[in-house]
Amino acid sequence: MTDRLYYTNADLLTFDATVRSSDNVDGRAHVVLDRTAFYPTSGGQPFDTGTIGGAAVLDVFDRDDDGEIVHVMERGLPVGAGVRGEINAARRLDHMQQHTGQHVLSAAFVRTIDVATVSFHLGAETSTIDLAREVTAAEIARGETEANRVVWEDRPVTVRFVSAEEAAQLPLRKTPVRTGSLRLVDIANFDLSACGGTHVARTGMIGVIAVSGWERFKGATRISFVCGGRALAAFRAQRDALANATRVVSVSSAELAPALERLQQDARAQGRALKRLQESLAKYRGAELRSSAETIGPYRGVLISDAESDAAAIKVLASAIVEAGDLVAVVTGAGQPVPVVVTRSGGVQLDAGEIVRELASGLGGRGGGRPELAQGGIAGTPEGILARAREILKRM
Repeated sequence: MTDRLYYTNADLLTFDATVRSSDNVDGRAHVVLDRTAFYPTSGGQPFDTGTIGGAAVLDVFDRDDDGEIVHVMERGLPVGAGVRGEINAARRLDHMQQHTGQHVLSAAFVRTIDVATVSFHLGAETSTIDLAREVTAAEIARGETEANRVVWEDRPVTVRFVSAEEAAQLPLRKTPVRTGSLRLVDIANFDLSACGGTHVARTGMIGVIAVSGWERFKGATRISFVCGGRALAAFRAQRDALANATRVVSVSSAELAPALERLQQDARAQGRALKRLQESLAKYRGAELRSSAETIGPYRGVLISDAESDAAAIKVLASAIVEAGDLVAVVTGAGQPVPVVVTRSGGVQLDAGEIVRELASGLGGRGGGRPELAQGGIAGTPEGILARAREILKRM
């Protein structure tokens, strides 16, 4: 088995090793060393990146059948060669902060509200833990506060190895899945867990643990959080977003929420007023367009293109056209695919949905609806769509 240097020294960023094997697997170089400080994807934590012998490491995984650590490289390396490995320091520190922060946060939830963590995922921007039950905002705040108290006390984080028998006598936060020798991560007087990941030497190196959001599902709660450098980056992003928002609406940060609420209320009122105006205008336009109706096969119809209106507006206009008389209306609007509405007066025997479906089938797009009104998005030009609709009406 590969000698896993990260087990005993997570701060190790450079190391020397010998290439044990170098194979081409599905077009990618798989390199195995006699010893490595590269962490493989495992336990919710992603792999380390960096270089070995000057070649980039693209992935690292633990080969289950023989316990070897496989480095997926940009190119192969000579078997038997001595090489130097260099870990991406920023990525390693980030993962150490997030993973140790997870241990502290999970232990804090156990201690404050007696809720266990059932899974952990370290993502590229945020990390998550799934708690065993639904929790309240107040309970989350209690756990977050307790976790940061431990961070700021700068407690030591140590690693030791024990047998399964010894582990059974220890107050582990979670029953380990592995058997045989176990690696324990000990946060002094706060948490003891079996874990193979990389961790900081003292809790103070985590910096801060900030819960960035949560969601409830299937009787559990998923907590999103950021630690250390990620927390700083998240704060900067929120600070800049808040500054931009307050500048746009010309209020202080304390006044932003009520100002946005007022803007929403104003927008809804303006939307209602605009809808009333569109309906009024559509009635006048509908009456005007009815006078220009043409005979198309067995029907009287109005087929027009309204290049300045969206799907909602042309629906209002088409309905206004067929309010009086026995008419069929086909109206296209602005957009791609082109929005199309087909409707008819109550006394006309015609399936508008059939027309839209035939337009979509012949020209491309999709749509449908009721016999009295149907709509869709059709490929092509408004002129071509209206010409096709005229042909369909003639033979119906």
